[in-house]
Amino acid sequence: MCRHRGRKVPLGEGATVTSSRTPNGDEPPGPAQAPDALRRSLGVVDGFAIAASSTAATTSIGIGLGVTAGAVGLHLPIIMLLAFLPILGIAGAYSRLNRVEPNMGSGYVWVGRSLSPWLGFLVGWIGIVSTIVFLAYTTTVTGSALLQLAGESGLHELSGIRLDPDSTAQSTALGIVVLVAVTFTAVTGLRSAANLQKYLLVFEYVVLLGFCGYGLFAGTHPFSLDWINPFTIPSVEQLAQGLLLSVFCFWGFESTFSVTEEIRDPQDASKAGLITLFTMLGLFLLGSFAFQRVLSLDELTGHGAQGLTYFGDRLADQPLAALPLIALTLSAVASLQSGVIPTVRGMFAMGRDRTLGPLWTKVSPRYGTPAAGTVVVGCVAAAIAVLSLVLPKVGDLILASVNAIGVVVALYYALTALAAAARFRGAFRESRSLAVRAVVLPVASAGVLLALGGYLCWTFATSADHFEVSPDNGWFMLLCPAVMLLTGVVAAGWAKWARKSPYFVTGLSVAPDALAEPVPGPA
Repeated sequence: MCRHRGRKVPLGEGATVTSSRTPNGDEPPGPAQAPDALRRSLGVVDGFAIAASSTAATTSIGIGLGVTAGAVGLHLPIIMLLAFLPILGIAGAYSRLNRVEPNMGSGYVWVGRSLSPWLGFLVGWIGIVSTIVFLAYTTTVTGSALLQLAGESGLHELSGIRLDPDSTAQSTALGIVVLVAVTFTAVTGLRSAANLQKYLLVFEYVVLLGFCGYGLFAGTHPFSLDWINPFTIPSVEQLAQGLLLSVFCFWGFESTFSVTEEIRDPQDASKAGLITLFTMLGLFLLGSFAFQRVLSLDELTGHGAQGLTYFGDRLADQPLAALPLIALTLSAVASLQSGVIPTVRGMFAMGRDRTLGPLWTKVSPRYGTPAAGTVVVGCVAAAIAVLSLVLPKVGDLILASVNAIGVVVALYYALTALAAAARFRGAFRESRSLAVRAVVLPVASAGVLLALGGYLCWTFATSADHFEVSPDNGWFMLLCPAVMLLTGVVAAGWAKWARKSPYFVTGLSVAPDALAEPVPGPA
């Protein structure tokens, strides 16, 4: 384990950071103002509720399975299992890093310390931007689900306007109303938000287990060994895209690490993340088998955002058939709320390092949450949701968003895993089994994700000869993650040279007061 020798530099009343002189012997730039403390009010169940809601199993099953089936066909169970393996290695890296340095900045802090401040900032930036894009598209998905509910209840027209769940404009307008409401609940307190997530999760999982369990036995399509045989997937390109889409489905388990400074025992964050990950695997495998038992390939790929609704209609009559749609709606609402929470916490960690502005470190004295930052994130997500109207169909928006986020998520997961391997490289001197867990598995997981992301970017770049705003256009699909990365480089340059953040000198983040490392004595 790498230990940093140094001294504590005061950052203001009550806050310290473990630091050393720069390689040139210079002192780091001037002190940062100490941020206010957040309230520690959560336990492992609360962390699980936030991470599980962020991962959004119901939304991933109801929408993501159809998108993934469009890439790999009827191989959903095996593609989900294969994608889980590198994600498990990534989760191990997160848990081990959180054990020695619990910090709401998570990957941003750990990568900056072990690899490079530039890469660390990029990890933090990618996490912020990808989640805001996710919030924007989930806003539209939420509105679409509500419009589907209106249709199921007999409301097909309002003020002379025909209600269309596949209309991006209608879905976005309605979804923004929901986004405003969940942003308010995220402002008023993490405890109330976590409690709401628990109730939503219980309902979602009961419905999922009931309908998917019944679908395993009631489905008319026979089980096939091809479903668990990756070698019958037609091409390497389809396998790579399917794996990256499946990685996206698991994305969100790390949300619990972003609230580690608000969990009473920070180690509970690691427990909550791993529990979430294995729970998601079980639900995804159940959903994959059930959907393929009940629906044909054309039905899986042809219903887009309405896939879960169609699945429910195939298994039950009204009003029971509406339960999966209600679960999807609640899952989308929970995803909006749980997406706002970790994003603002990550920006809080970056703000106290002066890599972002002071707005993000302002804590409401009434609620004990970063209220101002939460409102701004909600507003930015709403603005991006409006900009997404260039894609008129909800299905097209989902496909474009999921592919773009999948590429950048693979990158920041991989960098965090490599940071763990670098930090714990001394494990080779302790034991072989520890070295495998702490170094070899994270490096292997990072290698898989980087290969997947790189290969998919290459196929996007070579699959088109002109640019068009369409999820079928490779250059457009490549532009989305490229913009996320390039804006991160620009923002990092601004933080280093304009804000003169000490993070870019030392590679160290401001530690939470109670978690500051002890200073070693003279050697």
